[in-house]
Amino acid sequence: MKLAILSRESKSYSTKRLVEACEQRGHSVDVLDTLKFAIDLEKEAPELYYQQELLQDYDGCLPRIGASITYYGTAVVRQFQQMEVFCANTADSILNSRDKLRSLQILSKYNIGIPATTFVKDKKDVLPAIERVGGAPVIIKLIEGTQGIGVLLAHTQEVATSIIELLQSQKQNVLIQKFVSESKGKDIRAIVVGDQVVAAMRRVAQGQEFRSNVHRGGKTEAVVLDEEYRQTAIRAAQLMGLGIAGVDMLEGKDGPQIMEVNSSPGLEGIEKCTGIDVAGTFIDYISSRVDFPEIDYRQKLTVSKGYGVTEIYIPEGSEYVGQSLHESGLKDRDINVFSLHRHGKVIPNPKSERIIEPEDRLLCFGKLEAMKALVPEKARKLRRAKAQKLNSAEN
Repeated sequence: MKLAILSRESKSYSTKRLVEACEQRGHSVDVLDTLKFAIDLEKEAPELYYQQELLQDYDGCLPRIGASITYYGTAVVRQFQQMEVFCANTADSILNSRDKLRSLQILSKYNIGIPATTFVKDKKDVLPAIERVGGAPVIIKLIEGTQGIGVLLAHTQEVATSIIELLQSQKQNVLIQKFVSESKGKDIRAIVVGDQVVAAMRRVAQGQEFRSNVHRGGKTEAVVLDEEYRQTAIRAAQLMGLGIAGVDMLEGKDGPQIMEVNSSPGLEGIEKCTGIDVAGTFIDYISSRVDFPEIDYRQKLTVSKGYGVTEIYIPEGSEYVGQSLHESGLKDRDINVFSLHRHGKVIPNPKSERIIEPEDRLLCFGKLEAMKALVPEKARKLRRAKAQKLNSAEN
């Protein structure tokens, strides 16, 4: 395998370990400065130049995109994707995780723990927003802060209001988040690679510091996560679209609470704490996937008119509950089930004898009209009511 590591820090611990892991496995690797690319766009000929030379023959790409160069960095990653080079993390997945508001919006749709969070712009909305997340103390976060920078703890509503108004006056977008008191000063960092957690550690803040980041002096200890924490970390990374991720979780009284999903997790802290060759797991994952570059389903699976991909929800009381996939007749209606999602778990390529249960979600490819008929009438009525309400408000 020939791998491109996109990094502006060739001498950092993480980059050196990734290069070392590549060489130990007999792979060819180059560390390329993300800002030294030129992107050429032409009909059916996406190309990349690096230091004025045409780039070619790479099998995989491992992006290590810093927050300060997100826009240009993701443009370079996207160009690798257009050239059908496998990227451990895609441009869209990096953008999803980099923006704290966007990442929480994505996660909030699913049955996955997140601290109550709100986002407001109008000064008059600040106090009601603080009350909705449970009142002071609250956490105030810059949407694109990293390594604990831009994360503040406000002990009173007055202090919170003052901080928010100050940050907004400086054109900063901020989130107001519930303070999970039982997890004060500690969190879990889980490294997710593909569909498994390969390493995990608990970070504990020192002194009066409430942020547990290693960059802020936090101490670490290796941990073995239970099934709930492992599945939460894996699900969060998958929802972001990340193949490699560092998932930060608070230990709430009701279970894991996702704090952040990082697309470029550092290696020094986790490797020294756990003794695990995390860099090697990154390289092994990419090596196993280079023959399967990401595809855009909108382009690849909708070439036949009237066909597409969608998720079908099976509610309580559905006629399909209790039937096997074979008995449901979906195959006869030209509907193929790719995977079955049940209680946070994914069952790929479910067998025909698999019994359908209430609240199952079926990821399907087939005729759109046939799949539309499977949407429960109650759900269709709800959507129509929402549309009518929206039209009335606009008129």
